[in-house]
Amino acid sequence: MALFSPALNVMMGAASKAARSLRRDFGEVENLQVSTKGPGDFVSQADIRAEKTIFEELSRARPGYGFLMEERGTVEGPDKSHRWIIDPLDGTTNFLHSIPIFAISIALEREGVLVAGVIYNPITDEMFVAERGTGAFLNNRRLRVSARSRMAEAVFTTGIPHQGRSEPNKFMRDMDTLLPQVAGIRRFGSAALDLAFVAAGRVDGYWERGLKAWDIAAGAVIVQEAGGMVSDIDGSDGYLNSGNIVAGNPSLFNDLQKQISR
Repeated sequence: MALFSPALNVMMGAASKAARSLRRDFGEVENLQVSTKGPGDFVSQADIRAEKTIFEELSRARPGYGFLMEERGTVEGPDKSHRWIIDPLDGTTNFLHSIPIFAISIALEREGVLVAGVIYNPITDEMFVAERGTGAFLNNRRLRVSARSRMAEAVFTTGIPHQGRSEPNKFMRDMDTLLPQVAGIRRFGSAALDLAFVAAGRVDGYWERGLKAWDIAAGAVIVQEAGGMVSDIDGSDGYLNSGNIVAGNPSLFNDLQKQISR
């Protein structure tokens, strides 16, 4: 049984509480009131309800911390050294199409460094968690990235540019480069779960461009604590700001990063 810090327990509790409404709304997905906030980028009442629950739970537990959230944006707190980074529903399009691949993502940043992450899929009841320096876990079972070392055996995951998203030409070049070399490339529709699956060894690597900090913050911590590597596609550590990310096990990461960055 893993022992978690008070902060991580608070994060897990907030995710679990928000998950109740998401599970209920997922069962009633046909009746959801849905508005659009941009081409191909939907926001539902489910998003808003889940984010409100997480915001209230974390504010009660750590009243001074700031927030960066998908729906509410930035909320400053008197404690400038701590910030929560939250996506209440990563994989909204899956959710709205009754595809059970979506997650709540919560990260904690301290002095500009990501120190803890929680990714929770309410439908599969899989909770991926990590704290810097203590390892990564799935439902109390320790996680390790895969040990595969040959591109020909590797399965990678990515996002596919869609309506309103840029750089389809770069994506097609990525495909032309990688498809002949690898065992498979998957597109699940949730960046948070893509990273969680790298941490769990289910896939060997992941890359995507044009994301937001709340999509990838928690997953980056979990991958690193599972023994994996994470960087910007250009090889720097600026992925939270650029939204361009590559992650993978240590044996394949450098090869993936170099080929995608060309």
